[in-house]
Amino acid sequence: MSQSRQYELVYIVAPETSEQEVADLHTQVEQIVQRFTGSLDKTENWGRRKLAYEIGHHREGTYVVETITGSGELMKEIDRRLRVTDAVIRHLAVRVDDDLRVAERLRDERKATQARRRTARGLPPEPSPSERRGEPHDDQDEDRMGMEGAEVQR
Repeated sequence: MSQSRQYELVYIVAPETSEQEVADLHTQVEQIVQRFTGSLDKTENWGRRKLAYEIGHHREGTYVVETITGSGELMKEIDRRLRVTDAVIRHLAVRVDDDLRVAERLRDERKATQARRRTARGLPPEPSPSERRGEPHDDQDEDRMGMEGAEVQR
């Protein structure tokens, strides 16, 4: 049984390819995803952009970015199909689920550290709505009072 993972697929289509052909290519990818019981989470057509370097005598290309959840076999099939499609001048599929998991863990750790520090200073673990808006709270007023009239030494 294969595990379902999240992937980001980027492919660059030759500049002479029409918008309809790009849409047809997206439809092909969508059909492959459905056949392998995956899901196409997000699709972004970045449009025509200048390439960083020439690829196959092309200086521009239409970028398409898709987020796909599915198995490794699904991605192998998409890779095979894109490789034999003449309109696609470059493609890359990257697994992003591990990166998302690490980012989420770091975000949770940062929130826990902030809550610990706030509790140690005698504040509630979560900032109040006025603090989020940038309005001064008691600690900030005390800090400002101590700085008023202080000279800066150079």
